[in-house]
Amino acid sequence: MKSTPARSDSFMEQITITAAAESRAAKTLREALESGRPLTYVRTSEEERAGKVLREVGLRLFAPTAVPVWTWSLTEGMHRDGEAAKRGTHDPRAALDFIAAHPDAAIFHLRDFHEPLRESAETRRRLRDIYESIRGQRKFVVITSPVRSIPEELERSLLFLELRPPDLVEVLAFLREESGEANDEVLHQLAPALLGLTLDESRYALRRALAATGRLGPESLPALLEEKRLLINRSGYIEFIADGTSIGEVGGLDGLKNWVLERRKLFELRDSLNAEIVPKGLLLMGIPGCGKSLAIKAIASCFQLPLYRVDMIEIFSGRHGKPEGAFVEACKLMEDLVPAVLWFDEIEMGITSADAGGEQGRIFAFFLTWMQEKARGLFVAATANRIDLLPAEMIRKGRFDEVFFVDLPLDEERLEIFKIHLNRRGVDTAGIDLDQLTEFTKGWSGAEVEQCVVSALTKARLTDTQVTGQELIQAAVKIVPLSRTMEEQLNHIRGWAFERAVRASKRGPGR
Repeated sequence: MKSTPARSDSFMEQITITAAAESRAAKTLREALESGRPLTYVRTSEEERAGKVLREVGLRLFAPTAVPVWTWSLTEGMHRDGEAAKRGTHDPRAALDFIAAHPDAAIFHLRDFHEPLRESAETRRRLRDIYESIRGQRKFVVITSPVRSIPEELERSLLFLELRPPDLVEVLAFLREESGEANDEVLHQLAPALLGLTLDESRYALRRALAATGRLGPESLPALLEEKRLLINRSGYIEFIADGTSIGEVGGLDGLKNWVLERRKLFELRDSLNAEIVPKGLLLMGIPGCGKSLAIKAIASCFQLPLYRVDMIEIFSGRHGKPEGAFVEACKLMEDLVPAVLWFDEIEMGITSADAGGEQGRIFAFFLTWMQEKARGLFVAATANRIDLLPAEMIRKGRFDEVFFVDLPLDEERLEIFKIHLNRRGVDTAGIDLDQLTEFTKGWSGAEVEQCVVSALTKARLTDTQVTGQELIQAAVKIVPLSRTMEEQLNHIRGWAFERAVRASKRGPGR
């Protein structure tokens, strides 16, 4: 009876990878090599991950035959996994000679080869020779580097790619490998929290979660999100908003809330629907202090998505390089964090067509194009106070799904806001006649209602008493609302928005 030979680890790895879903990074590189391009330059700071992706590509490229991956660095020379380096291959020229002489199909991963190319005309010339000699030979050279530094002589010979952050397929595989966790339900709950991070950053986040909870489970999510918040916020102009708000905590704005609830189902089915009907985003404009920011947080909670805020003022501060570059980088980063809600706060501060030939004009043009082409898992929510600064191209139908105008709350909405703020602070409203506050709070914003509650609560705590309707009235008469001090500006805002936006409240003037 014949004995069955033991299967090698590489064979088992090939079976596993072939059966698994292909990651975005592996698919991109595989398609580049399948096109027959002999030279590829990949910009990435994740050197180890790039090598792993190339090994995955090697197992899929000419399946069922695996293509080996050779790795070179200036310090280690040319070697295959688990093998010693080939003698005399530490020199860049010698490494290229080795590639030219290699008789079989292979992928050659050259780490930080941009330095030898930049410093040596001989190395540049030899790589151009390699380009000609290995075409059609099933031999591929892939240079990885954290910077883009391509000599002019090689610009037309190299395919340049950027290795984007790991997608869900890679993150799930990483979680299985690092944690040994086989429960796919748990892993699918945790994996979205790591999107947008490098594998090294994900590893630190995972260790933080394991240290906090002792095991992986739903209880690990807060620790993962906290680590992600720290990593995302380091950019300085993108903030991860961790404190969610339920849609029931937003007083009034019934028109807006109904719109969000109706489209939540469409967004959940985005992968199976025509792109034209998948919600892209909305623009909230109107009077300061009336709940625009709170509504954005509620939308993210309603859609059960993470919320990221882009600070337009910070982008234009100059502290992060040229504003145009910082804005484009922010949008590109968000493409790697889908699904998510992206909040452009005070969008009118940076996106305008007034300076068509300048930097702001270029940012505006990029934004319009990006809104049309962005990933369907990204819901863009923008807020604006100085709505007269917004260009007509921004608010026309098609850019955003809807443009809402947030006005001062109506009488019943103000009472609802009073109840929300009092209940949130543990005040029993059963014994308070809130209706009597209606006359004292005409023209108030939601922020002014909150300040009234805070003032009454402060006085009650100082006197060691309970908040009463009388204390609320006493606090109310001391507040001068914005609608009184800026009446002309508010009337101008209302007039501008009358035929340009939908009212966020169900009742009131406007379309």
